[in-house]
Amino acid sequence: MNINRIFAIASNGFREVIRDRILYVIGFFVLLLILASRILPPIAVSTDEKIFLDLGIGAISFLGAIVAIFVGTGLINKEIEKKTVLILVPKPLTATEFIIGKHLGLSGVLVVLITTMTMIYFALMSLLQINYPLQSLLIAMAYIFLELALLTAIAMTFGVFTSSILATLLSFGVYIMGHLSRDLLQLGKITENPSIEKITKILFLILPDLARLNLKNEAVYNILPNTGELISSLIYAILYIILLLSITIFIFSRRQF
Repeated sequence: MNINRIFAIASNGFREVIRDRILYVIGFFVLLLILASRILPPIAVSTDEKIFLDLGIGAISFLGAIVAIFVGTGLINKEIEKKTVLILVPKPLTATEFIIGKHLGLSGVLVVLITTMTMIYFALMSLLQINYPLQSLLIAMAYIFLELALLTAIAMTFGVFTSSILATLLSFGVYIMGHLSRDLLQLGKITENPSIEKITKILFLILPDLARLNLKNEAVYNILPNTGELISSLIYAILYIILLLSITIFIFSRRQF
């Protein structure tokens, strides 16, 4: 595995996604926050600051998820449809270098996207004189990126063996179920039905537990998990990403183009 070739794929992918009007997402985010700043005070006299905090960090997470899924599912399919994969994946470039480079490229875009939206978010709150827990929100943003990097790996895994539309639907399904996996597990226990309980346990084990990377609500109240839990969640996300990219590489390397 050659680092230079991985970096070349990543940087090329980064530029391609940035050029693909992805920065319009930032414009939409700014418009959303400005509208919220104008609308919220009249309808929430005592809680508008809390609502604004929730809205801002929630919008960053959701818009990032949309980018990760829609772009991630098309990263490989686009190369296949354009037949450029026939040029990109001959020797000496390996499937491993290609997939890792593509993931790093989109991850770089997500870093830029989250960083830019976060800076705008903080600047607007400072302008509106809204108190916010800076350190907690920064940690939450870091875990939002981890979640999006994991979501990108999920999107790429689906995208490498099915159509972009189906891969997008499946990725959104995993995104939703991943946030509800703990609730599904509890639901299985409540039903007291062995079959349903077994199914919910299997789903909980297979689906990524995205809820453990979701620190938005805690961050707004300046209450975060302890250091041990944060490190555990970090390791969990990294291992899951490695597993998904390994599966993607395995499938991609056996495709006939």
